Amino acid sequence: MLKASTIKFIKDVAENNNREWFAENKAVYEEAKADVLEMVGKIIPALAKIDPTLSADADPKKSLLRIYRDVRFSKNKDPYKNNFGMWFSTKKGGNEPGYYLHIQPGKSFIAGGYWMPDAPHLKLIRQEIDYNIGDFKEVIENKDFKKNFKLGVDNALKNAPKGYDPADPNIEFLKLKSFEATMKIEDKEFFDPAFVDKLISYFNMVQPLVVFLRNAVNQ
Repeated sequence: MLKASTIKFIKDVAENNNREWFAENKAVYEEAKADVLEMVGKIIPALAKIDPTLSADADPKKSLLRIYRDVRFSKNKDPYKNNFGMWFSTKKGGNEPGYYLHIQPGKSFIAGGYWMPDAPHLKLIRQEIDYNIGDFKEVIENKDFKKNFKLGVDNALKNAPKGYDPADPNIEFLKLKSFEATMKIEDKEFFDPAFVDKLISYFNMVQPLVVFLRNAVNQ
C-alpha cells in the first residue's frame, strides 16, 4: 500500500512541473520515492513466486523508473514525469517482455507484455502467433484475462505486414506492433493494505501473455 502523501506529491508535480518547485520539495519527493520503493520491495519476491524467471532478490531501485524526463527530442519540456513507473522483467535494461505498474492520479494502470519490440523481436513474435495461434488465443481469450485486461490495438499497421495474407483470419493480431495488455487501477486501491496481494493476482492473469512473448523472442 501507499501513503496518501505519495499520491498527493504526484498531483503536485503535475501542477508545478518546474525545477525551482522540485528543488524546494526535494525532501517530499524523497519521502514519496521511499514509500514507492518499500512497496516495490514487497512486489518483487511475490511476483517471483508466480514467474520464477524473475529474481526474488532484485534491487527495488532497479525496477523504479526515473522521474526525470529526457526532453532532448521532445516538444514537451516539462523536466519531470507526473507519475511513478515500475518495470519488472528478467533482464535489467533493454526492451523485453515484462510487467509494469503505473501510478498517476486518475490514470493509474498495470500492464503485462512487450511494448514496441524492435524489428527482430517483432518478427519472431509475429511468427510465433502465426504458428501457434491456438496458444495465443488461449491466453487472450481466458475468462479472467478478458474480464480484467485489454489488449492494446492502437499501435497496429493499417495493412498486413510483409509476408502475411491480408485475408488471414488472424491478421488483426499479426498487424500489431506492440503487445501489451492493460488494466486500470483506481487511486483508492493503492491505500488498501492488501494491494500487493491484489496486484500479484492481476499479474498472474497476464503472466501467460508475458511467457508467450518471452518464449517467442528467446527461441
